[in-house]
Amino acid sequence: MASIARQSPLLRQTCLSAFRSPFVGKNAAGVSQVVAFHASAKKQILPPLPLNDPAPIPKPHPSEGSYHWTFERLVSIGLIPVTIAPFAAGSLSPIMDAILCSLLVVHSHVGFQSSIIDYFPERRVPKTRTFLNWLLRGFTLTTALGLYEFETNDVGLTEGIRRIWKA
Repeated sequence: MASIARQSPLLRQTCLSAFRSPFVGKNAAGVSQVVAFHASAKKQILPPLPLNDPAPIPKPHPSEGSYHWTFERLVSIGLIPVTIAPFAAGSLSPIMDAILCSLLVVHSHVGFQSSIIDYFPERRVPKTRTFLNWLLRGFTLTTALGLYEFETNDVGLTEGIRRIWKA
């Protein structure tokens, strides 16, 4: 406590400078100082992001942009009748099951891929994004193979759902 009392003029001036103007002040030794917690070019908490870099203009490609958005919506809209028809009409067609499984796999893949694109930007975490894209491809392939096996060697997706529903 005594050491604080000896340093009190300097401590008081340093503490008061935090409440004054954020410009330069003088301490007891007459040396210029900057207010506490002042962000300067030398001491930044986080590295700056490239704020003023121009956005690159991508080359048009059919699988990106508005074509991609339209494809996502068509798959989503196509899932509605294919999901309802087997249960409403009572028809159990292997072709209908194959279309349903295909649309489910594509819909899931596109949705998870959009999440990866949104939450893992390539310029900030390129290796993580690449890893997650390959992981998604692996899971998509595994899911497609599993549904194919279920369709060909078992009762099929719609009959399986019907049995679970009535159990």
